[in-house]
Amino acid sequence: MTQFPRAGTVDWIGLRPARDVLVEIVDSAVAVTGAGLTGDRYTGGSGKRGITLIQAEHLPAIAALSGHATVDPAVLRRNLVVSGIPVIALKGRRFRVGTALLEGTSPCDPCSKMEETLGPGGYNAMRAMGGLCARVIEGGVVRLGDAVEWVDA
Repeated sequence: MTQFPRAGTVDWIGLRPARDVLVEIVDSAVAVTGAGLTGDRYTGGSGKRGITLIQAEHLPAIAALSGHATVDPAVLRRNLVVSGIPVIALKGRRFRVGTALLEGTSPCDPCSKMEETLGPGGYNAMRAMGGLCARVIEGGVVRLGDAVEWVDA
């Protein structure tokens, strides 16, 4: 339970400048200690939900369960799409994404807006696949293609 077969990879980065505003897709972002990503609306919050991650491998399942051919990560409003490592297994653990050190705090459950976004049943289509919330322990830069690696305690 303390091993990962390999490092993951950052496949997509999105910033949510404000509630109900389109997600800004970027190639890199600055993670701020105790906050979140610069330019994201959660940067000034408590820090527990500073950065949200979702599993790339779950996107086709969410699409299939919601009756869509594909799902654009921007509509799910997570900050990072990560492949190759099970993000929910990082809950309660510290991990590096690029030069930033994060700590998984809680599952990132879907919200009722997924009923509008994905259609009726969208909330349940995402259930258990909403990803992970993380706090920024040490700030740094996160870029497309960066490794996502668990840090041994």
